[in-house]
Amino acid sequence: MKKLSTLVAIGATAALALTACGGSNSGGSSTPNAAPTDKVLHLSFLQDPGQPPDPDIYYAGQGLILTTNTYEGLLQYKAGTDKAELQPLLATEWTASPDNKVFTFKLREGVKFHDGTPFTSAAVKASFDRRAAVNQGPAYMVSDVDSVTTQGDYGVTITLKAPNSAFLDYLACPYGPRMLSPEGLQKNAGTDHAQGYLTTHDLGTGPFTLTAAEVGSKYELTSFPDYWGTKPYFEKVELPVITDVSAQQLQFNNGQLAAILHDLPSSAVQSYLDNKSFANYSLPTMMSNFVYINPKKGMMTDAKNRNAVMQAIDVDELVKQTYFGRGKKADQVYPANMMAPEFGKQSVTHDPSVLSGIAASLPADQKSVTIGYDSSNPDNQLISNLIQTQLAAAGLNAKVQAYPTSEIYGWVGTDGQSAPEIMTYLGWPDAPSPYTWGHISWDADGGLNFFGCSAPAVTAALAKGLPTGDDADFSTAGEEAVKTGCWLNVANVNDFMVAQPWLKGVEQAHVVTDPNTLRLSALSVG
Repeated sequence: MKKLSTLVAIGATAALALTACGGSNSGGSSTPNAAPTDKVLHLSFLQDPGQPPDPDIYYAGQGLILTTNTYEGLLQYKAGTDKAELQPLLATEWTASPDNKVFTFKLREGVKFHDGTPFTSAAVKASFDRRAAVNQGPAYMVSDVDSVTTQGDYGVTITLKAPNSAFLDYLACPYGPRMLSPEGLQKNAGTDHAQGYLTTHDLGTGPFTLTAAEVGSKYELTSFPDYWGTKPYFEKVELPVITDVSAQQLQFNNGQLAAILHDLPSSAVQSYLDNKSFANYSLPTMMSNFVYINPKKGMMTDAKNRNAVMQAIDVDELVKQTYFGRGKKADQVYPANMMAPEFGKQSVTHDPSVLSGIAASLPADQKSVTIGYDSSNPDNQLISNLIQTQLAAAGLNAKVQAYPTSEIYGWVGTDGQSAPEIMTYLGWPDAPSPYTWGHISWDADGGLNFFGCSAPAVTAALAKGLPTGDDADFSTAGEEAVKTGCWLNVANVNDFMVAQPWLKGVEQAHVVTDPNTLRLSALSVG
């Protein structure tokens, strides 16, 4: 996730759109459900987003659909492809200095914020300042900004304190700086830089505006009548929180939901692959499923033991049991679609005998471990159960436990004692730069480094590659990360989505860097 939050060909995950429409029945409705005539799109969340839809705070997975459809940044990534290709958004032109330190932008004219005020260069500085002041997870993307200088209403220059080859990726990625109304921020500032206001309202320029945000219950988006771009077909998007995956599927099968965009369990994937009443899509992402090991707890404080646990995991079996139709075994430590296949190689030989030998000599209280997973991810419940069986065969006593997303992020920066020894985790980069993933996952201060594992050689290689973006340096960082025994990339995972056959534009609305979501303005009825 975050890191989730950014974002070119790792072992090319093809942009497969496995579309199946028709009238036969295999567990769902016997005839295709009729398209709505009221221009209301019904979707859902499997769990509450867990954080307010404030672009300077939101840093998770489910919920991107709110922030990416209500707010816009200076740049974006092209939709409908497996490559992270920069495109204009609120900036129409841009240049970068040869040393990746000074960036100039020509801004789009005729854009209005949702509060009716015009978008000008003043908003760039106000938005960057607000992100730094709020200082939540995504704030690192503006921490190295030295100055924001305006040239009239529609020109701006951003100067960094040091060269950063990832900066344009930060501006385009789903967690990057979004433009907020300066007048709206001032009017609703309160004592928290408008954080209270932005839990139930928005101050963006996107095609939709936030019209309901009832935590644990429902969210709603409404099309913005003065949007500068192509007007959305759907005038309203309703997103109830349906915490039971079976209930979610039942509502979809009965035509109450137009699509399910995320977190379908493997059993459901198979049923929808076989069901010709619905359309299904396996779309390329930068998501990968990782195993994390906590180096601060129990037997895992020894790197030899951590690497032995990784060797005991039968990755081929995990992928076979969990990701058929929407993923494949990873052979790089970086997420999918980020680096050419020769870089960041991950070589962990499956050999459970190494752990068996270690486990036989451990005292009884050192043989018990917990395998954790995010409660919103049914695939990782299955993967955790499979790992539990594999580790038990090697001599460990493993139990499986679910944790909410908010608790998982709460482990960052702690002594790791309240966290499990092992965690399975579906993650993706904030931005498509290898530096970004390496920094947030492997540096000691990274927002996805839940257990605080790091190594000087990793940090040094990342720092060396940052000014120029040299993949060879990032490859070295990945190889050094594997040596710690703290991370294993199990599988590169596609976005598997199912939709009613009348919902058009799903492939064109999907962005490789933005998992679990679609650009809603690209959807229509056909």
